[in-house]
Amino acid sequence: MKAGFILKPKDTLKLKPLFLNVKKIFESKNIDVLLDLVSAKAIGLRGIEFEELCRESDFLVAFGGDGTLISVARRSYKYDKPILGINVGNLGFLTDINPENINDFLDNFLKGKYRIDERMVIEVDFREKKLYAFNDVVISKDVITSMINIEVNTQESYLNTYRGDGLIISTPTGSTAYNLSAGGPVVYPLTESFILTPICPHSLTQRPIVLPSYFEIDVKSKELSKLILDGQEIYDLDDTITIKKAKKPIKLIHRIERNYFDVLREKLHWGSK
Repeated sequence: MKAGFILKPKDTLKLKPLFLNVKKIFESKNIDVLLDLVSAKAIGLRGIEFEELCRESDFLVAFGGDGTLISVARRSYKYDKPILGINVGNLGFLTDINPENINDFLDNFLKGKYRIDERMVIEVDFREKKLYAFNDVVISKDVITSMINIEVNTQESYLNTYRGDGLIISTPTGSTAYNLSAGGPVVYPLTESFILTPICPHSLTQRPIVLPSYFEIDVKSKELSKLILDGQEIYDLDDTITIKKAKKPIKLIHRIERNYFDVLREKLHWGSK
């Protein structure tokens, strides 16, 4: 069995001792460790190109925080490999395995005592190519002082024209990210839907809306704007894009004991006295 590691891109060198310790644990369980070339160069080790890593690995390991896992999920999407998140970041909504409990987790993993969650992915038709987002697609104004008008249509009818700083189209996984900060709802991550949340709308009547995942959504910005995928990829937008549910989900490896509502209570301090 082979595990393909991708390390958190920021402060990667500081993670080297921790990674080497985790690598030793994996290898003690007869799991070969492959390392992404960019990560390897940052810590002075040998690695292989990301595309080869995805082809050669049985599963991928995002060694960082939620941002690292989201990047790995989007970049590796076409290879359909399950992803394990080891949390060495701050938030940990998606990465629920900590380095100190990796030994126990791997013992259970090798016995088949784990689960795989399948998470919806957004597909974007943009300039005759397909782009993918795990968390969200954001249409944002290009100039700080301006306001943009974003027209949204579905296959059923014209929906709305949003006037303000922009629009977030989120997956349920991304509902606790930018969507939540902008006043959107928390949506259970294993459901399938689109959450549309306006960013600083010009009118107080502009409210978030949840649409079924079988909808195809045409989004047109009437001014030059930015198309942002997962907060990590940015494109100039001056045309209509079509958003739909991608054909395949992202597969995340989790502990059997993981409970989403426990995560919400911990991260959002729900139920605190």
